[in-house]
Amino acid sequence: MGEQMKAISYIDNLLEWQQAFSFRIPIKIRFSETDMFGHVNNVSPFIYFEEARIEFMKMIGLFGDLDNPTGVPVVADLQCDYHKQMYFGESIDMYVKANHVGNTSFDLHYMAINEEKEICLTGRGRIVHIHPNDGKPLPMDKDMIHKLMATNK
Repeated sequence: MGEQMKAISYIDNLLEWQQAFSFRIPIKIRFSETDMFGHVNNVSPFIYFEEARIEFMKMIGLFGDLDNPTGVPVVADLQCDYHKQMYFGESIDMYVKANHVGNTSFDLHYMAINEEKEICLTGRGRIVHIHPNDGKPLPMDKDMIHKLMATNK
């Protein structure tokens, strides 16, 4: 966690923010995710965010019945900050947590840690719960809100 890490607008206290993560998935960086210079391409972290986000939402039961959805989680915005280079063959732990939970949307925060325990990536994104037929924001039920808030220590 280098001292040179720049200030990040969505993080007030880096240490507290980092310690609030509990859910993580391992990711092995594939050759196809690198660029001509041999490091992870700038679009690949968004794939890592997606993979972690889906596993996180499945773990807390947010996907529900996919054949009869009452609402669909849709990414409204996504932001990534790059802190350390990552290369083919390296492994990272991709963390995700709910940071803010509203009525029809929630913010997820992301953090990638390399094998040296350094922060490589941080990110955030707004997820909007929408009606599957008309695409309009749909209030989340109390159970969904509770599941999300329980992941934010």
